[in-house]
Amino acid sequence: MTVNDYKKQFLNQLPAFYEETECLNLFYLSMEFVLNFNKTDCVLNGNESISIENQQKIDEIVKRLQDNEPIQYITQQANFYGYEFKVSPATLIPRPETEELVEWILEELNKQPEKKWKVLDIGTGTGCIPITIKKEFPLAIVSAIDVSVDALQIAQENAINLQAEVTFIQQDILQTEKLDAYDIIISNPPYVRNLEKAEIKNNVLQHEPHLALFVDDNDPLIFYRKITQLAHKSLNENGMLFFEINQYLGNEMQEMVSEYFKNIELKKDFIQNDRMMKADFPIK
Repeated sequence: MTVNDYKKQFLNQLPAFYEETECLNLFYLSMEFVLNFNKTDCVLNGNESISIENQQKIDEIVKRLQDNEPIQYITQQANFYGYEFKVSPATLIPRPETEELVEWILEELNKQPEKKWKVLDIGTGTGCIPITIKKEFPLAIVSAIDVSVDALQIAQENAINLQAEVTFIQQDILQTEKLDAYDIIISNPPYVRNLEKAEIKNNVLQHEPHLALFVDDNDPLIFYRKITQLAHKSLNENGMLFFEINQYLGNEMQEMVSEYFKNIELKKDFIQNDRMMKADFPIK
C-alpha cells in the first residue's frame, strides 16, 4: 500500500467523534512518527509504498486512536512553545493555554532582563513550564516540584534532552509548611471538579492522570489556597504568583487570593475563558 492508500484507509477507520481536520492532523503526526515524513513529504511521496513492518506500526496507532488514546501518548511526545517534550501516562499533555501562561511570565521576566530571577513551578508534570522558562530566559534560576516520582522522571529526561538546567524536587505541596524564597512562583495544579467530568473528552478522561486533573467538588481551591499561603510567606520583595485556573472559578479565586495579595490580575485565554491569574504585593 502507498502513502495515499493509507491516508484514505486511516481516515475511514477513525471513529466519527474525530473531526475531519483532526483526522488529517492525526494522520500526518502518525506518518511523521513512523516514516519521518512531514506533511509535505506525504504529498510529494504519496505514491511511495509503505513496508509491511511500517503498515503494522500504523495499524497499531489506528487501533489505539480508536480506543481514545491521545496521539501524544502513542508517540510519547508533545510540542510546547516550539520545544518537543516527552510525555507519558504519568503526565498531563501540555496544552496551548499553558503556553499563554508562560508567555505572560516571560513578559514579566523580560522587564528586568539582567536579573537572575529565582523561579519555582509547583506541580510540574512534564516540566514544560520551568524548562521553557529556562530555555527562553537562561539567567533564571529555576526549580520545580511534583508529588509524582514518575512525572519527575519524565521532567528530568526533558530537561536533559532540551539542555535546560532545572532543579526538580519530589514533594507533596499540601504537606509543605515552608518554601525557600523565590521571585516568581507558578502553578497549574489540579483544578477540574468532578462535576465537570461530563465536559471532559473521553481521550482525556480515560487516559490522562486523574491525580493531575481532578479536585473534590467540596474544596476545588485546595491547591490554590495552600500555594497562595506559601507564596505569601515565601515571595521576595516585588515577587509574583502566577496560576493557571479553572475557567468557572475566576471570581472565587480572586476572592480567596485577595486575602493575601493586594494586586490581582485575571487574564483570559485565546478562547476567552478566564484562565490565568497574577498576584503581587503581599498583604503584610
